[in-house]
Amino acid sequence: MTMYDIIRKKRDGMELKKEEIEFVVRGYTKGEIPDYQMAAFLMAVYFRGMSERETYDLTIAMLESGEQLDLSSLKGVKLDKHSSGGVGDKISFVVLPIVASFGVKIAKMSGRGLGHTGGTIDKLESIPGMKTTLKKEEFLKIVDEVGFSIVSQTENLAPADKKIYALRDATATVENLSLIASSIVSKKLAAGADAILFDVKVGRGAFMKDLEQAKKLAYLMIDIIKRRGKRAKAVISNMDQPLGRMVGNSLEVIEAVECLRGNGPTDVMQLSYVLSKEMLDLAGIQVAEEDIERMVHSGKPLTLFKRFIEHQGGDPQIVDDPNKLPVSKNILDVRSECAGYIAKVDAEAIGRACVMLGGGRTRKEDDIDHSVGIELVKKISEWVDAGEVIARLYYSSRSDLTAALELVKSAYEFSEQPLKIPPVVLEVIE
Repeated sequence: MTMYDIIRKKRDGMELKKEEIEFVVRGYTKGEIPDYQMAAFLMAVYFRGMSERETYDLTIAMLESGEQLDLSSLKGVKLDKHSSGGVGDKISFVVLPIVASFGVKIAKMSGRGLGHTGGTIDKLESIPGMKTTLKKEEFLKIVDEVGFSIVSQTENLAPADKKIYALRDATATVENLSLIASSIVSKKLAAGADAILFDVKVGRGAFMKDLEQAKKLAYLMIDIIKRRGKRAKAVISNMDQPLGRMVGNSLEVIEAVECLRGNGPTDVMQLSYVLSKEMLDLAGIQVAEEDIERMVHSGKPLTLFKRFIEHQGGDPQIVDDPNKLPVSKNILDVRSECAGYIAKVDAEAIGRACVMLGGGRTRKEDDIDHSVGIELVKKISEWVDAGEVIARLYYSSRSDLTAALELVKSAYEFSEQPLKIPPVVLEVIE
């Protein structure tokens, strides 16, 4: 068995054996296969694709390249949630405390933002003192005592994925469903949960732009999980316009807290309730959305969120006093140049504007400014008068304010007639 023969086989559209896929993943992770051969293999996969069985074998080979977290010390069904990334996506901070309030355990590992989509870990680290890197024993203890924890991904879980993804990013082979699914699911399986809910974003501000492709990805990820003997569901959610009103690290934490009070933007609340319901269903708990709403108004999820912050070294007082969060005092109002109904708020343009302000990264080594961001005063279907504020930019001395302002202005389009508010939940896939 040689790498040359495997590349040629896949180039010619033939199906690879499990042993051949394991040979590729193991050899590249150990440094025995050079970048140029792995790049050729990835390009062959990109053009020729993989079967569901090949995709599963690739996922398991990547999973078994490193450590796997053992959650057996925790009682009951252990859940996990994954979002494919979006703009203004602070949903984990809302959903996890809600689901934990029903007695379910959630152990979640998250990543940092790159490009126009924000990262859960970056948002958490806007909370003063918050620790996102924990020892395994600390992580499990917090999950057991609080009901959930969110930490950064460790270097030892699915290390093959990290190395392969870096090469995919450099060789224009990212956009392949089998490679995407194996990358996501190998890390989720390594985190040890019994059941996983996927929030697959689709639209302008998402990685997946096409609904049919998003559904194919969802079905493929669910297939891998079920082949592994675990349970999974997926929710396809709309990311044409940003989620909620706040985009930016500390600003999104503030909005998440308002959601846990039951006072959040309609789209965030709707998606949070649907995701919570589906996660609870995976745990064998059937509830109506009215039951979830009552739980939110009971105050228990907000209390758990405060406990979570405190257990991970953060300042829980930010929940009651958002002034303790780093929010810039420098604010620029963006005003409409015409009157009309908002017809479009381009999520990708808003996400890129946040990066220009310093709230995101273009390279992994870039530093994040947690104090900056964008408040969307007006969204689709809302009326504005000429000169009325449609957005606010929170900026710092590091911000490229001119570029951010132009991007925000370009994100908005207007109509003489009101448009129907686009649904945030497009489909639930069992």
